[in-house]
Amino acid sequence: MEESNKIKIIANNRKANFQYLILSRYEAGLVLLGTEVKSLRESKVNLKESYARFKKDGLWLINCHINEYKFGNLNNHEPLRERKLLLNKRELKKIKIQLQEKGLTLIPLKIYFKGSLVKIEMGIAKGKKLYDKRESIKKRETERKLKRL
Repeated sequence: MEESNKIKIIANNRKANFQYLILSRYEAGLVLLGTEVKSLRESKVNLKESYARFKKDGLWLINCHINEYKFGNLNNHEPLRERKLLLNKRELKKIKIQLQEKGLTLIPLKIYFKGSLVKIEMGIAKGKKLYDKRESIKKRETERKLKRL
């Protein structure tokens, strides 16, 4: 039972916490092709410029780059294709209401294996202004100085 819930982080969106203020987090499943999963096992993914958007039939992850699988054949996947996110209806409705507020967006924070399933942690985020980023830098530097002492 414990084996199935092991979490192995594939990729983190490290710039997300610097560029955005994360208001809430959601865990979603991903609809993937076989070669995409094999590439993810090799950690060949980039979350930097990706985001999620509602379309008529659900929530989609856009601009997430998963490299082609090295040993894939003609059936290899397209690296920048849009991938559907799997959430229950209640969560989708809650996210849709939050995103209608001006200035909010849904960005991926990390992608990981939970057992044999690929999950993605999404965050409702608000972009930080330049002065907010400066405050984050100052705060980080003071924490480093305190750790040194």
